Amino acid sequence: MSTTVRILTFTEPMFGENAYVASVGGYDGVWVIDPGLPPQPDEIDRYARQHGRRVEAILLTHGHADHIAGVDAIRHSWPAAELLISREDAAMLADPQANLSAPFGLSLRVASEPSGYLDAGTRLSLGPSCWDVLDTSGHSPGGRSFYCADAGLVITGDALFAGSIGRTDFPGGDLDQLLDNIRRNLLSLPGETRVYSGHGPVTTIEKERTSNPFLTE
Repeated sequence: MSTTVRILTFTEPMFGENAYVASVGGYDGVWVIDPGLPPQPDEIDRYARQHGRRVEAILLTHGHADHIAGVDAIRHSWPAAELLISREDAAMLADPQANLSAPFGLSLRVASEPSGYLDAGTRLSLGPSCWDVLDTSGHSPGGRSFYCADAGLVITGDALFAGSIGRTDFPGGDLDQLLDNIRRNLLSLPGETRVYSGHGPVTTIEKERTSNPFLTE
């Protein structure tokens, strides 16, 4: 299984936000994780169509604007795709103040309604691959990460970065909560687990456990 799960990264230029497409060999469905501002949605749609893929679901690690801006565009191209977000962050989709778009003059409102909610501790399936939904709230009230043990990878949104952690000075942020969740739910993963963050390069749990200055103090 570890060789069949593939993660493709699409980085948009304004905020350097990473959207991901998760796929499994031999299965035509894919997940789109955190689709952001243009040109990401068009790039993702083009990839899916050129490779005979079907967008099965849109998963959101949290509700900030740079991670949700492409939701409606993906849903327009793939209307059958489910939209999944935590209950705590769901209201941010249609609230420009809460999703932090208003201060940038974007006033982003996502029209698509969630199909379901990402409750921590639940398990999702993409074809034959299994993914655990982890509580990594603290950067936002309902931050989530997606861990595939068989593939040895976790997608963390803005909870954990290479050498850093998510900001907690936004409304609903909580530094103690974020650090506790990172230590309990991310640093407890196997050291070789690859970490795909919402911004920046891929890292590993072991590297962050031993050298991330926010976690080693």
